[in-house]
Formats: sequence, structure tokens, C-alpha cells
Amino acid sequence: MLFPTSVVGSMPRPAYVKELISDDCPVPAHDYDRLMRGAVQAVAALQECAGLDVISDGEWWRKSYIGVIAELAHGFELSLNPADGRPWTIVVDTLAPKQPGFIAREVSFLKQITNRKVKATLPAPSLLGERMWDADKSSGAYATREDFVQACVPILRREVELLKEEEVDIVQIDDPHLCLFVDDNVRSRYDDADRAADFAVEMTNQVVAGIDDIKLAVHLCRRAGARVRGEAQFRGGYDPIIQQLNRLKVHHLTMEFTTPVAGDMAVFSRLRDDLEIGLGCVSCEPGQIDSAAAIVDRVEQALKYLAPERITLNPDCGFAPGSAAQVSLDEVYEKLKNEAEAARRLRDKYDG
Repeated sequence: MLFPTSVVGSMPRPAYVKELISDDCPVPAHDYDRLMRGAVQAVAALQECAGLDVISDGEWWRKSYIGVIAELAHGFELSLNPADGRPWTIVVDTLAPKQPGFIAREVSFLKQITNRKVKATLPAPSLLGERMWDADKSSGAYATREDFVQACVPILRREVELLKEEEVDIVQIDDPHLCLFVDDNVRSRYDDADRAADFAVEMTNQVVAGIDDIKLAVHLCRRAGARVRGEAQFRGGYDPIIQQLNRLKVHHLTMEFTTPVAGDMAVFSRLRDDLEIGLGCVSCEPGQIDSAAAIVDRVEQALKYLAPERITLNPDCGFAPGSAAQVSLDEVYEKLKNEAEAARRLRDKYDG
């Protein structure tokens, strides 16, 4: 099928789902699984009703999209970030396996309730290093950030192996950290920005090395928190990290393209020919609903540089970046319906 449609991963959590996954969950433990399964069935049904070809479970079993590492491994402490008061998962002890297969079990259930293709997501090692290592609190366990990142690799790799056993269709490594190296202000914070970006790529490549028979993807964005929490948005085209992107041992790159800060789509001509592009053609900006025609226009800009067979349609990012994100589920449904309608129009025009 040309122009398959997908979400990036996370979907907005209704208030009751946020309560279910909170530390103060009001539901008796023996009812938790039953109620969460019902919730996940609902978010899968929403995506199917919208017309998507590839769906996720909305990442609703997780407290956060990167905090899931604390489900997979011991060694973390949940506290509050002194800078902003948000929940902060920080490494404080040597990592040890905790619940291998936590993400694989998400997929196992999702496959029971849908006949669509399914995607599983997990954080990139370098992203965990940026968010979860602290010089004061973590150095007793890992002297450097890089040491901690390397320790995350076997934990994540084991999860990818278990996802393969579950016959998941797509495994997506989320690495907004790598994408920040497009911004000159970010690059200036590093003694050697290219070396840091190379390290991020090498760690992801180690996670997926030798894994075959499933599609492997990397998701790149400019940190979606900017859209839902009013944070500064990182700017710059993808040119500064083209060499790193071409060295990723994956089949698919999910790239953000609904805003001018993402740069020119001509960058596609500099990517490896075998890379499929998950085109960020649906805005995640709250209150902004792209029409099907607008989405088609964005895809046709990409078609100047990419064959139709290489393009997948998706939003710029997940719709619920962070456990505290406030995003309308009904609004997201409208966005996804327009995405699916755009794909139908594109297939009518370009298929055969």
C-alpha cells in the first residue's frame, strides 16, 4: 500500500487513565489490568475509526515515554526536578533487569485487539542519558553520562529481541536528543557536537544490531514539549546531522516537517536511498487541525525528492509528550481522520 498512515506513538491520556497510571491510583490492584485493557482497547479503536493503517497503544501503560526504562531496569529513583518541579526519573544505582518484556507485553495485548499493523516505541540510549543522569546524584553509580548510556544498551536491546519474538511490525527508537544537534545554540554547548551526535547514533545502532525481520525506525523531533508546555522550540534544518542519519542501521526515519523551523525538504535527496521516510505532515500544535488538502500539499512537496513508495504519513510527534500534557483526544481524532483522508486522495492520484 502506498502512503500508509500511522501515529508516532503517544496519544492523549484522559484524566481517568492518568489516575490509573499514577502512584496514587484509586483503583484496587486486582482491577487495574482489566480497566487498563479497556482503556487501551478504546484508544486502539479510535485510531482504527480514524482510518490508520499502523496503530500504537498510545503508550497508555507507561507513566512517561522515557520513564518506561524504570519498568525495565532497577537502579532509578523517582523524584522532582528542582529546576521546574516536574517528576524526574534519575539513575542512582547500577542497572539490573527488572521486568524484561514490559513493552513486549504491551504489544502482545495490542495484537489481540486489532488486525492492523502495530508499532512499539522505546527511548534511545542517548536520550536517557540526557534526561536521567545527574552529575551529583548519578555519579556514584556511573561516573559519566556516557557510562550510563552504554549501560542502557543491553536493557533496551533485550526488549527489542522480545518485541521481535512478539512479531511486532515496527520497532521505533525515539531520539529527539539526536535531532537537537540541528540547532546551532545546542551545538555550541558541546566541545564536539559531531562527536556527541556520533555517539548517540552508535548507541542506537548497538541496540538494533543484527535484529532482522522487523522494520526498525528512529523518530526525530524538536522536543514536542515545546508545543504543549510553551517551551522554546529548537530550530534548524537536518543538514548538520545528515552524516549521522545516514549511519543509522534502521529502515525508517520519522521526521518533523509541519513548521518552517524544520528546514527544506530538499534534505531528502541527501539521505540514503533505502531509507523510508515517516513524513511529519500533521501538526501536533494544540488547536491547529490541518485539512486533508493541506496534508496532501505537504506530501507532494516531499514527492519532489522521494518516490511514493518511500513515504509514510504521520504527525510530527507523539500527541502526549510527557505525563502532564493536556491535549484534546477529540481534536487528535479529527487530525488523524484528515491524515487518513489525505492518504486516500494520494493513493487515488499516484497508485498505478
